[in-house]
Amino acid sequence: MRYRCAVLDDYQNVALKMADWSKVTGDVDLTVFNERLGDEAAVAAALRDFDIVCIMRERTPLPRSLIEKLPNLKLLVTSGMKNAAIDVAAAKQQGVVVCGTDGAKHPTAELAVGLMIDLARNITVENARMRAGEAWQNTIGMDLNGRTLGLIGLGNLGQRVAKVGLAFGMNVIAWSPNLTPERCREHGVAYATKADLFQQSDYISIHLVLSDRTRGLVGATDLKMMKPSAFLINTSRGPIVDEAALINALQDKTIAGAGLDVFDVEPLPRDHVFRKLPNALITPHLGYVTQEGYRYFYGGTVEAIRAWLDGKPIRVLG
Repeated sequence: MRYRCAVLDDYQNVALKMADWSKVTGDVDLTVFNERLGDEAAVAAALRDFDIVCIMRERTPLPRSLIEKLPNLKLLVTSGMKNAAIDVAAAKQQGVVVCGTDGAKHPTAELAVGLMIDLARNITVENARMRAGEAWQNTIGMDLNGRTLGLIGLGNLGQRVAKVGLAFGMNVIAWSPNLTPERCREHGVAYATKADLFQQSDYISIHLVLSDRTRGLVGATDLKMMKPSAFLINTSRGPIVDEAALINALQDKTIAGAGLDVFDVEPLPRDHVFRKLPNALITPHLGYVTQEGYRYFYGGTVEAIRAWLDGKPIRVLG
């Protein structure tokens, strides 16, 4: 029996180049979708006849209502081992096996540091001025050395950013709902309360998983506590920050700026206000988008399909 497999949201048309799909093409017919399929009805219509669906992060949500519209679906493979956009329980009830992949831990941390450096030294701004032929030197940068870096979350990614901050000579503090002073000491950083972190930090970088508990965790009250010279960096998930409150803070210049790789709605609408705010440094969810990251994800996807075909599913979720 041959199976039909859909690879979704391959925006850059690289999925088939980042893994050896010949391991499964003897049993599977591949269809790669490079564009978003649209709303739930459009996704259901496009995927109705597929047995296997492979998704990249949360680019296409799969709630219960959609899963129930896919009668042929037998295997769902997501990049990474967590994906809040999949109703895993609903898939299980429908008899669908859900598998994940390994992933690189460092790319998102590297991007967070890159955004911090850019905000501090106005690299993007000065690059644009140079290319436009404008006058030599306009902005004055901020040092990282001696400044305070506040980390919201001290998991794998937060720890990596903490190490870089310490190497730069920054004072690194951290807070999250479950973080303890003992854990902070293990990683050479100081524990702070949430209020102290927002009041003291020159740069705040978010490294938490999106959940019901973290949705809207950073709100208007928190942003009002920030220094007017401070920056917020979010490479985790957009909804962790109250978007309307952040827009107000940037428009009113109650904070100096923000470095944002994630948003409430992705892709970010072309007319979104973030695209127009000069103190918002924005990137299109590039945190995991590296050659090594894609090789982990797509290579793991092929492994998961092969294992399922062989009757021995791996990295099963739920």
